[in-house]
Amino acid sequence: MAQEVIPLWPANGMPNVLSTAQSTTITEKSTTSGGILRISDVITPTLTVYPAKGQAVGSAVMICPGGGYSILAAEHEGSDIANWLADRGITAFVLKYRLPDARLQKTPHEAPLSDAMQGMRLIRQQAAKYKIDPNQIGVMGFSAGGHLAATLSTHYDKGPQADQLAKPNFSILMYPVITFGDKAHAGSRTKLLGTLATDPTWIDYYSNEKQVSATTPPTFLVHSMNDKTVPVENSINYYLACLKQGVIAEMHLYPTGGHGFALRTKAGESVSNWPAALEGWLKQVRMGN
Repeated sequence: MAQEVIPLWPANGMPNVLSTAQSTTITEKSTTSGGILRISDVITPTLTVYPAKGQAVGSAVMICPGGGYSILAAEHEGSDIANWLADRGITAFVLKYRLPDARLQKTPHEAPLSDAMQGMRLIRQQAAKYKIDPNQIGVMGFSAGGHLAATLSTHYDKGPQADQLAKPNFSILMYPVITFGDKAHAGSRTKLLGTLATDPTWIDYYSNEKQVSATTPPTFLVHSMNDKTVPVENSINYYLACLKQGVIAEMHLYPTGGHGFALRTKAGESVSNWPAALEGWLKQVRMGN
C-alpha cells in the first residue's frame, strides 16, 4: 500500500521562496549508490506517514534524515527508521525538508527549520486523525538531521516564527551535528550558513549546545567515539548543556560504530544495542518520568 504523503505547505503558500525560483530548471533528484538513497534539490517539502502497527501507543516521531544539508539520506535514516518505529506502535512521519539553496530561497539558512516547525505543527494539528496524543510527539534526527532536530528543540521559541505548537515533546539525536564552533562538521556549517559561515553571531546561534534552556525537551543521544565525521563532543556538549539546565537527558556512547550507521550496525559491536536502549527510553518518556 502506498504511503500517505502530506505537502507541508499549501499551494503558493510556502514561505521564503525567491520570486525567480519558479523559472528555474531545478528538479528534485533521487539516486542510490553504496546502498544509500540520496534525495537532493528538494522543491516540495513533505511528510510521509508510517502508521503505527499492532497496538498503537499514541506517540509519534517526526524523522529528519541526515546528509550534511546537501542531500537527504532518506532510506536508512528515514523510511527504515519509520518502519522500525511503526512496528513498535509509534506513528512515524519522515520529513522531506528543503535544503539550503540560494537559487530557491531568500534566506537559505532558515528553510530547513521553517519546514521542521511546519511539520511538527501539522502532526500536532492532525493528532486526532492519526490517534496520536498531541503531548507525545517527538523529533528524531541523524547527523545534520540531528542538527535540525536539535535546532527545532532549542529555537522553536526564537524569532518572529516562534510557535509553541512547533515544540517537540522529546528529541532523539543520532550522531548529531550540534555545534558550529569548535568540533563542528564544517560541511554542514558551510552548507547551512553559506556566506554567513564565518560570522560569529550566526555560528553561536546555530551552535545548539549554547541554545539549550530549561524548556528544551527531554533528549536521547547516541554517538560512537570513533566517529570521524562528526566528533563525539557534539553529543557530549549538548548532554552537558541539558544537565546544566535541568533537562532530562540520556546519552549512549559506544567505542566503535563510525558515522551514519542508523540500524545498519555490525554484528558484535555494542553500538548495535542502541535501538533497545531507545525503546526503553521511549516507554519512560510516555510514562512522563
